[in-house]
Amino acid sequence: MPEAKKRSNSASPQGPRVLAISNQKGGEGKTTTAVNLAASLAAAERRVLLIDLDPQGNASSSVGYPRGAATRGTYDLLLGQASLEEVVHSTELGRLDVVPASPDLAGAEIELVGVEGRESVLARALSAALAPKPKGKAKASAGAPWEFVILDCPPSLGILTLNALVAATAVLIPMQARYFSLEGLGALVGTVERVRGAFNPNLVIEGIVFCLYDRRTNLAQQVVAEVKGHFGDKVFETVIPQNIRLSESPSFGKPALLYDIESKGAQAYLSLARELLQRIEAAEKADKPKAKTKAKAEAKA
Repeated sequence: MPEAKKRSNSASPQGPRVLAISNQKGGEGKTTTAVNLAASLAAAERRVLLIDLDPQGNASSSVGYPRGAATRGTYDLLLGQASLEEVVHSTELGRLDVVPASPDLAGAEIELVGVEGRESVLARALSAALAPKPKGKAKASAGAPWEFVILDCPPSLGILTLNALVAATAVLIPMQARYFSLEGLGALVGTVERVRGAFNPNLVIEGIVFCLYDRRTNLAQQVVAEVKGHFGDKVFETVIPQNIRLSESPSFGKPALLYDIESKGAQAYLSLARELLQRIEAAEKADKPKAKTKAKAEAKA
């Protein structure tokens, strides 16, 4: 099994996009989405770091690190016992790295209670490694080697999820097209707004993706219509269908695209990655004229 490693990739000039995959309700497809979106972005030749913040460790085992396989991981990073570089491990996909959930992660919430600024320990741990560096620095300190950092959150709104939301630039919300999932969505959106107001003013909702989707039911179509009516284009057009290959692949320690790339589940996540990249590209193009206008105004001032 690959060991923790040092990276020498070129840096992402503006720092990576940090996506928290979050939903306080269990069974909504968080870990499946975190693992397979990360793998699909890697397949699209983006450099990706997957960080497992769920004590269950399912994201870790889904990329080749079952419980106990890695002695250092997220727990050590959060408690300040290791740097990011020391807990990063490689995976079968060359462009995908992982910080696995170490065995002690379940106790992190209790141990963090007495830590000052406990809601931002992950943000502080990531900032030094992920922040873009000034020009002229040596190659060894060129900045983050990843374009995306994917945070797999536990199914709760505890201190681990709060740390993810404080560290993230955006939240991606997986959900099922069911009535109770709507209630969980409302609670999570409220949490995002509170985190934005108190800790992370730049936090945005990247989008909502429907998982375990069954087009045959009227309820599923009604829920999608209701969510689209409220969130508009924040809802991804790509939906993730119910698919046995998505359920089987974790037991082989592989993302779906390495287990069966032709499966509907693998193809859906590849499509989701393409849609995400297209959205980001479109947003960046729209922001360029604004940035130029702002720069001119500052130059005149």
